Amino acid sequence: QVQLVESGGGLVQAGGSLRLSCAASGSIFSFVSMGWYRQAPGKQRELVATITGGGTTNYADSVKGRFTISTSRDNKKTVYLQMNSLKPEDTAVYYCKLVRPLGTTWGQGTQVTVSS
Repeated sequence: QVQLVESGGGLVQAGGSLRLSCAASGSIFSFVSMGWYRQAPGKQRELVATITGGGTTNYADSVKGRFTISTSRDNKKTVYLQMNSLKPEDTAVYYCKLVRPLGTTWGQGTQVTVSS
C-alpha cells in the first residue's frame, strides 16, 4: 500500500520561499500524475500544480510564474513544489496527491502560513 508523506511547510513572510516535498513509500512503477492541492479555511480544496508521468506540468493561474513542480530524477517517487514570491493568500494546508491506474492516494497535508 502506498503512503504519501509531506514535509517543508511552515511560516514565512510575504515575498519569501518554501519548498514542499512529498515522498511516496511503497512500490510505484508508474503513475498517471502527482500533484499539489491546497485548502484554505472556509474554502474548497483547489488544484495548485500537477505533473504527469511523462513530465507535463499544469499550474493554477494564481501560482504561474511563482511555483514550480518537479519530481526526483532517480525514481520519481518524490514530488516537490518550489514556492517563490509567496503571498498571504497562499496560506493554506497543502496536500499531495498521487494518481495511479490502481487508484488515488492523498497525503496528510502540511500547513503553509504566509505573513504580511
